[in-house]
Order: sequence, then structure tokens, then C-alpha cells
Amino acid sequence: MKIVFLFVLSMFLAGCGKTTVVNNSADDPGEKMSKSSEMTVENKKPISILFVGDMMFDRYIREGVNKYGSGNYDHILEPIKEELAKYDLVVGNLEGPITDNQSVSVDTKMDEKNNFRFTFDPVVAKVLSEKNIKLVNLGNNHILNQEERGVEQTKKYLDEAGVSYFGDTGESGNYFLSRIENVQGTKIGFVNYNYSSEGSLERAIEEIKKAKGQADLVILYTHWGTEYRVGDPGPVVRNLAHQFIDAGADLIIGTHPHVVEDSEVYNGKKIYYSLGNFIFDQYFQKETMEGLGVKVTINSDRSMDYNELKFEMTRRGQTKFGP
Repeated sequence: MKIVFLFVLSMFLAGCGKTTVVNNSADDPGEKMSKSSEMTVENKKPISILFVGDMMFDRYIREGVNKYGSGNYDHILEPIKEELAKYDLVVGNLEGPITDNQSVSVDTKMDEKNNFRFTFDPVVAKVLSEKNIKLVNLGNNHILNQEERGVEQTKKYLDEAGVSYFGDTGESGNYFLSRIENVQGTKIGFVNYNYSSEGSLERAIEEIKKAKGQADLVILYTHWGTEYRVGDPGPVVRNLAHQFIDAGADLIIGTHPHVVEDSEVYNGKKIYYSLGNFIFDQYFQKETMEGLGVKVTINSDRSMDYNELKFEMTRRGQTKFGP
């Protein structure tokens, strides 16, 4: 009779979407269920997150939208929109502010100062949201291209479009280094380190430790390294990465070099030193026209699996799948 009761009870609990494992030891058959060791495991499906690299929507990208996309910014990600829609979350580095200011980088040459001074059309926020890029890093060396007012406008447009953000922007102490996102019931802490913001190293380490106590997993999204350095990121960046893992980061995603760099496993944690470009107009070499997407699957036991996706930037201002 007891066996039948336990079988019926387990079937009822399974129907509630949870599996309860009961440890009724054969050595102590008189132990009551209420005092048994129980483990409740959620029957969750794995969480899927796609990480992409640097996104820049000014200069020739803006020109390409007008020339080849009839002014419609959907043109940029049209070739891969179905892929982006597959994930629970897509995360990228927004390499500049979204403002209502007029562009000064359009039609400039590489050696001109304004060639590196960005502003993105306000519609970009909506395009990011519609393409499922719902979380962006603002901690980079271009976010202050339109000064602190530009950062405030960026946050306003992202808020209106439903795009979350985080990052060490370097604005007069208003850093907003991290954000905890609840993704399908799992709390994930996203923390930024930005080489161009003074004191960011110490702040990032403290933020990792803080997020560790609030989230199930902590992911560090960095802006660091030497531009156009393919492969090995060098000992300085490697040492930084190891410090961040030792502080509690479960995964590191790197940006800024504009080329794909090596990855490694340190103390059981994955480090991608640079994903390269995702939306950019650096057509002067093959390596800057290529980018890497990292597909992270978070399992119910919080272990993570990794797969990679190659991207290619075309001279029409689009991002498509790479070879």
C-alpha cells in the first residue's frame, strides 16, 4: 500500500512541473517522508544567450542604410534576423551614443578627427529591440563621443525601446557597471570592465563580488586590449581576465580589438578575449570584416555549453553569416 501511495504521489508532483527526489534509506525504513532528504529540481528548458561584438551605426553604416536600404535600418541585420530571434537574449556592445545630434563622421576619411566621433540615429534603439538585441553594454571608449548629455539621451531612447543596458561609461561617477537580468527564472549578473574609464578595474572586481551574492551566474563583458591584434591578446589582458575569474566571474566576453582573438578555459571558466566586430564599416582588412557570435546554453544545473557562429560585414553595410 505504501509503494502504491508513493508512486501516485510522484506522478502528481511530476504533473506539477517539478521532480522531487526522496531519499528514503533502506537502512532506516521507519524514517518518515517529512524528515527525509528532499531535492526539488525545476524542469526548466535550457536558456540560450547569444553574445556578439562591437556595433557601430554611424559613418558608412549610416550611408549604407540610405544608399542600399532606402533609409530603413532593418537593412543592416536583414540577412540574420531569423537567427537573432531564436535566443532568449542577445547581448552586444553599443559602440557609441544614440542621440538626435547630426552626424559628423559621415563622408570623413580615416585620418580625420571626426571620423571617430559617433552618434547613432534614435531609430537604432527600436531596431535593436525588434532584432532581439535586448541588452547592450555602454562601457566603451566611444560612449562619451557626444559627452554626458549623449549618454543620457542613449539611456532615454533605449528605455523607450525596451532595451536594457549596463556599463562603466565614465560619467562623473555615474557608472552603472552591472545589471541583473532574470532570464527564464535564472538570475544572471552582467558586469562591465572598460579600459578607458579610470578606476574601472577596481570597480569591476567589486561589482563581480557583489553580483555573485545576488545572481546565479555572473558574466563579465569587457572592453579591453589592443586594436587589430589578432589571436593572442597578450599577457596584460590575460592577467586581467584571470583576476576577474578569481573574483567570481563565471564567463568573460571581450570586445574592443575589432578582430577575433583567442579563447581559453581558466579554472574551469571560459574566456573569449575578443569577438571582433558585429556591425562596423572597417573594410580595410579581412579580419575586421569578420566577427564571432558565442552561443551560450545555460542548463538547469547552471553549467554552460558553448557554440560559435561566424559573421561577416559587407560593403553594403550589412551583417551576414560568415564562411
